[in-house]
Amino acid sequence: MSKPIIFTTSTCSWCRRAKRYFKERKVPFKEVNIERDPDAARDVVRKTGQKGVPVIKIGSSWIVGFDRDRIEKELARRTS
Repeated sequence: MSKPIIFTTSTCSWCRRAKRYFKERKVPFKEVNIERDPDAARDVVRKTGQKGVPVIKIGSSWIVGFDRDRIEKELARRTS
């Protein structure tokens, strides 16, 4: 299973919650700070139509915001 990717900014409290959620569940993830990576920021907007963070990519699914139900559903699909 590929690691989920969390697109974040330095000041985003929901991003910190999302990262804490993955750490508490021992799910390895990759963090991409879109303030430091303008190409990633453009990619997120292109894929989701959104500029807000966090955006979480699990497999081919893009989740805008810290939507715990969708995250759990996507993680369950990836491990079954």
